[in-house]
Amino acid sequence: MTPKTPPAGGADVDALLDPGFLEAAVTAPMAEVRRLRRHAEQQEVNLSYTRRLLQGRLDIVRRELQRRAEHDGRSLLDLLPEILAEKGRGPAHGLGRHQTVQPAAPEEYESWVNALTPGVDLLAISELPDADLEGAARALAAAEGSLSERRRGVQQVMDGLAGELGRRYRNGEADVAALLADEGRH
Repeated sequence: MTPKTPPAGGADVDALLDPGFLEAAVTAPMAEVRRLRRHAEQQEVNLSYTRRLLQGRLDIVRRELQRRAEHDGRSLLDLLPEILAEKGRGPAHGLGRHQTVQPAAPEEYESWVNALTPGVDLLAISELPDADLEGAARALAAAEGSLSERRRGVQQVMDGLAGELGRRYRNGEADVAALLADEGRH
């Protein structure tokens, strides 16, 4: 039995998704709310990157299963351009957010995705039994669903923090000139 992989994003995302997180942020000083928003943005970027890695791996595993079922004479390598083109995938369901940061530790996210399917090496995918690939596809699909749910939760937190910042500016509780001066120091 393999150990259970922790949820995507780990403790950082758990903290953001805590029901009391936004309630506490409302009482925080302005600089802290801005810091929390940047932290949430970083976590969302990390989750988004991890999701892309996971989806790519899932696409490859599913296409190999399809290739075998259809007795397609082409190799998986021959099919790679088709797989990478996301042929057959529906429209994106992202929120169209402009990303201003990059993933913090890409190697960690790749390790997390790889840990979802121990023993399933994509470099030797043609040698793996169907049952192993089917199990990998199920594990990856389940993880993608959970990761996507956590990512949506982080996006809601980002929206809540942005809303709180906007409320403070609208109500005169915060000063744009002070923000610009503070940003100039960083």
